[in-house]
Amino acid sequence: MRTKYLLTLIIGGASLICRAQTVVIRSHDPHIKYMGRVVMQDEATELSWSASSASINFTGTGVKATLKDEHAGNFINVIVDGKVISVLQADSVKKEYTLASGLPAGKHTVELFKRTEWTMGKVWLYQFALDKGSLTLAAPPVNKRKIEFYGNSITCGYADIDTTGQDRGTAPYENGYLSYATLTAKHFDAEFNVIARSGIGILVSWFPQIMPEMYDRNDPTDSESKWDFSKYTPDLVVINLFQNDVWITKMPDNPQFKARFGDKAPTEEQIVKAYKEFVKSIRNKYPRTKIICALGSMDATKEGSAWPGYITKAVAQIGDKNILTYFFPYKNTPGHPSVKEQRVMADDLIAFIEQNIKW
Repeated sequence: MRTKYLLTLIIGGASLICRAQTVVIRSHDPHIKYMGRVVMQDEATELSWSASSASINFTGTGVKATLKDEHAGNFINVIVDGKVISVLQADSVKKEYTLASGLPAGKHTVELFKRTEWTMGKVWLYQFALDKGSLTLAAPPVNKRKIEFYGNSITCGYADIDTTGQDRGTAPYENGYLSYATLTAKHFDAEFNVIARSGIGILVSWFPQIMPEMYDRNDPTDSESKWDFSKYTPDLVVINLFQNDVWITKMPDNPQFKARFGDKAPTEEQIVKAYKEFVKSIRNKYPRTKIICALGSMDATKEGSAWPGYITKAVAQIGDKNILTYFFPYKNTPGHPSVKEQRVMADDLIAFIEQNIKW
């Protein structure tokens, strides 16, 4: 009996020492604030969508995270106290990574921000671990304002940090943290969801999937994984789609053109109807949310383009005073928007919101 008692004391003491060395915050812990659509699994939280993130508050001098990347293809901004201090590319095997060390003693916030889109793969967060002597604080507060963006490569930040002019769409050159969507949300201190994929359209995409078939997913790779829209009701929705439709509807030899339209391009009536139906599906999810139907800043809004007019007609037919239109000026440069051009888009959208949205 005495031996058993001593063994219990030893085990208990070892446990206390372990807890004194590190404070572990597992993926389901309410001290973690998640932003974006994430999938809560038994041992980890799955981050897929662009701009999805996880953040904690703590007192201490250092923090680590245990992560795994599906293909080791994503880039994650490590943000400490509001500043990006490093960029992390996790391995395809589960590992612990030091996010920050040697911080001044006191209160800190750390955020992991997935800056690459879901086609680059999923990232699993298993836990945070704080250095010895640290304390976990309440999760970062919920922002008063909420925005949801539906978009394509422009919204994802495709090639925005490719300064060579090659317009490369691979992970090292895509940074959703610098897209107009993130910049706009940060200006308004708003939480935001980004539902986007490079190449996607409303009528047709460069691949079989279109936005009306993806917009309601939690896990974007799983058609059976449905998002619970009651979990997040935005004050504002921004839809920036049609750029890819502009191109593919003029390409009768494209396989996706053939799959969607056969041998005849969609008429103006069909285009307007498709856009109207998508906007109405968003309105059905959020009956009182303000919606901005945007387009640009690539050649869908260049002079002479009919596509802003299609959006204007669709919105007019819906007849909802809380659905507005905004068309980004054509940037008139090759490729996707650069960081500078994303900033211009954000400034334009911010000005439009400040003038037209009361929240």
